[in-house]
Parts: sequence; structure tokens; C-alpha cells
Amino acid sequence: MPRLTFEKELASLRESLVRMGTLVESQIEAALDALRRRDGSSAEKVRTQDQYLNELFRQIREQVFMVISTQQPVARDLRHLMGIQYIATELERMGDYAVRIARMTTTLVALPDHPLRAEFGLMGELAIGQVHDILEALIDENEGRAREVASRDNEVDRLWHRVFEDLVHEMGNGKADSDDALRAVTLLLVAHNLERISDRVTNVAEDIVFLESGQVVELG
Repeated sequence: MPRLTFEKELASLRESLVRMGTLVESQIEAALDALRRRDGSSAEKVRTQDQYLNELFRQIREQVFMVISTQQPVARDLRHLMGIQYIATELERMGDYAVRIARMTTTLVALPDHPLRAEFGLMGELAIGQVHDILEALIDENEGRAREVASRDNEVDRLWHRVFEDLVHEMGNGKADSDDALRAVTLLLVAHNLERISDRVTNVAEDIVFLESGQVVELG
């Protein structure tokens, strides 16, 4: 009976983790949509909905601690519980980055409108794709897929460096007024948060490898 109870608790935790990941994906999509449309009210909605993500994270953390204290898991079971805790932490951080992008959108809405660089659309698509696919790797318990998703971080990094160099050059050319400078700094922060989402996906991929094999690996 105790073993059956543990398996039910583990299945419940995995379901909560997938639900949390799905919410993170939708939050990132909503934040980027608000950025693209310069929609301050949609950006504010992303900020307010973060409370649901935080509550899910709290529930998962408490359930993990409860299972550890009541079920006395053996080494392999404990690995699964800690892996779930690690992934939940990474997902919560991704949600924070979505909120930060929403905050940056609020700043940009108050500034003169300029077309977004193509790199932002590309980085956004890559980040959302990575989050979606790493969730599928988690659901399927697919270590190879997790490694493949993590490898896409290189492309996100390349785009981040391009945006960084271009915007810093733009601010340093002597022609930028105060609005231009604020817009450039704000867009740098948006790009940085997108890059950090990709980094967190890589961390989740490492956690999936740990869950499935017990190996601690560096995929970044």
C-alpha cells in the first residue's frame, strides 16, 4: 500500500508540473503578444496572472516536502521528487521573466512607436518553441529530446548578442534623445529576459536527464 500511495503522489506531482509548464508557456506567449501589439492592458494581465503560477509552485513545493516526510522515499524515488522540485523552480523563474517582459512593455507603450527589430520575433518564437518542446520531453520522459531542445540555446544566444551590439551602438552614436535611450535600454532588458528563458529551458533539460538517468550533466 505505501508504494501505491507514493506512485499516486508522484503522478499527481507530474500532473501539477505539466499544468505549471503549460501556464508558463501561455504567459510567455501573452507577454510577447502584448509587446508586439503595444498593448498595455494585456501586459498588465500577464502581471496579475502570475499569482496563479506562484500558487502552483507553492503547492508543488509543499507536496514534495510532504511526500518526503511521510513516504520515506528510497534513493531513486527521492531523485524523482527532487527533480520535480528543481523543474518547478525553473518554471517559476520563467514566469518571472514573462512578467518582466510585460513590465517593459508598459514602459515601451508610453514611448513613441517604432517597429520592433526582427530579432525579437525570432527570439520569442525560439523561446516559446523551447518551452513547449521541453514540456513534451518531460511528459514523454524523453532524455534525448531534452538534450536536443537544450542545444537550441546557441541560436538564442547568437540573436541576443546581435541585439545587444546593435542597441548599444545605437545609444552610443550621439543621435539618441532621452526617449530613444530609454527605449533602447528597455529593449535590451526584453531581449535579456528572452535569453534567460532559454537558459532556464536548458536547466530543465538537465533536470530531465537527471530524472531519467541519475546523471548530473551540463548542457549549456
